[in-house]
Amino acid sequence: MASEIHMPAPVCLIENTEGQLVVNQEALEILSATKNPLVVVAIVGLYRTGKSYLMNKLAGKNKGFSIGSTVQSHTKGIWMWCMPHPKKPDHTLVLLDTEGLGDVEKGDKKNDTQIFALAILLSSTFVYNTMNKIDQRAMDLLHYVTELSNLLWTVSSPDLDGVEDTTNFANFYPDLVWTLRDFYLDLEIDGQLITADEYLEKSLKLKEGTDKSLQNFNLPRLCIKEFFPIRKCFIFDSPAHWKKFAQLETLRNDELDPDFVQQVAAFCSYIFNRSKTKTLSGGIKVNGPHLKSLVQTCVNAISRGDLPCMENSVVALAQIKNSAAVKKAIAHYDQQMEQKVQLPTETLSELLDLHGACEREAIEIFMKNSFKDVNQKFQKQLETLLEARKDDFCNQNMEASSNRCSALLQAIFGPLENEVTQGIYSKPGGHFLFIQKTEELKARYYQQPRKGMQAEKALQKYLQSKQSTSDTILQTDLALTVRQKVIEEARVKAEAARIEAQRLEVIQRYNQQVMEQRQRLHLEQVRQMEMFQEYQLRQQQRVLQLRFQEQTVNLNREIEDERRRLHNEIQDLQRNIVSQDDTCILL
Repeated sequence: MASEIHMPAPVCLIENTEGQLVVNQEALEILSATKNPLVVVAIVGLYRTGKSYLMNKLAGKNKGFSIGSTVQSHTKGIWMWCMPHPKKPDHTLVLLDTEGLGDVEKGDKKNDTQIFALAILLSSTFVYNTMNKIDQRAMDLLHYVTELSNLLWTVSSPDLDGVEDTTNFANFYPDLVWTLRDFYLDLEIDGQLITADEYLEKSLKLKEGTDKSLQNFNLPRLCIKEFFPIRKCFIFDSPAHWKKFAQLETLRNDELDPDFVQQVAAFCSYIFNRSKTKTLSGGIKVNGPHLKSLVQTCVNAISRGDLPCMENSVVALAQIKNSAAVKKAIAHYDQQMEQKVQLPTETLSELLDLHGACEREAIEIFMKNSFKDVNQKFQKQLETLLEARKDDFCNQNMEASSNRCSALLQAIFGPLENEVTQGIYSKPGGHFLFIQKTEELKARYYQQPRKGMQAEKALQKYLQSKQSTSDTILQTDLALTVRQKVIEEARVKAEAARIEAQRLEVIQRYNQQVMEQRQRLHLEQVRQMEMFQEYQLRQQQRVLQLRFQEQTVNLNREIEDERRRLHNEIQDLQRNIVSQDDTCILL
């Protein structure tokens, strides 16, 4: 568990010695002793308005912070009282009571501004203690010191370890609790009862219109709303008869005004239950060492003179507001140009039109946020900055166009350069092919979008840089063409001789083939004649054979016929013999 601080009484955190703010080392050692997250409640207001009484009540004590009943201011500098938080375990409640504003004995009032600003920077809940009612003077003072606190934070926060974003203190401003002491007005508007919170919001309501007086009226209200999004208001009746003010520390509650007692209890309850842990940007929860570092850093920044004095409040406020208005206008211009402009633009007028539109918006934003810009000093400064940004965009546009065109030329003509290196165009007629290819690539280059205003210049510069290459190709082409003609003539003659030789060879082969063909035909004819003669011989032999066969057949037939005839004659003879025998027998 982190260590807790038990302080029997408050100690001075920041001393105000002869107009100089000095950090008390004893208080810093106390802060170094705790690692608990801190809830820091600071109170600021006019002197002799009961600030210390409220802080003692938050401490649960009747005595502690010095309470005075005379016209002399008691609290000097900033006093600190640390104790365990009554509602948040493992948290430390740090109460900061501040020197009263407007002390006539001080003479030099620059400490008022410094202490006021420190209270805002160091606290997580800021109590603004004023008398009777909310008036324009109190609102202007809160507005002015809030702006100065923002300025002080901007110049001092880079010295803090671990703080990420040092440009937007509004994100971790304290909650605002506005306390109205000895309030005597009726909380009523148009016959309707309102709360103290509604009274505060009504006082912060803006007026509609663009008149400069209305802008001056709205300016502090806008600032308070912006830097204190969480706001609360408490009203307090007078605690007792004024003659008893000297004994406030010893008066019991039943000796005080009952409404006042109830109002103080409601105030303390809100502080205990609603006050947040002190947090820096990046979500850093402030502990004792963090607060120690923050105190030292802010006081050192004030010692360096980074915070203007109260006497120059209007001038300083105008400086702060107008400088912020210029920054806001420039930031808007940069943002809009970044979103709308796509470099490179095809024409200068396209870029200037976008610049003009963004410039008008930037000037309009400046006019809405400016404050007492005497002689239009800051508006002229803004116009100068915008003009410089326009020139810068023009230069960027030209550079972007050059880069885009260079990349295109390299991508489009790179293959042609490789072909040249490989010697593809080092031949008769190569220059014509090179020029033809170059024209094709130029047409392709012209077709590419968003080349910007440097398109033609970049192309001509590139072509000019490659002119020596073109000349070399041309000279090579011419030299090779003359040589090629001689070679071609010799080749033609050689070809003619070769063709003539081939022709003669063909004729010779033809004649040879004709002779061979004739010989083959003759031999074939001889062979055919021999074959024919042989055929005729075979035919004759066949005819003779057939005739022989026919004669043989005929002879055989005649022999057969003669045989049959003889056979028949023999049979007839035999029959006659038999018949004769029979006849003999019969006889």
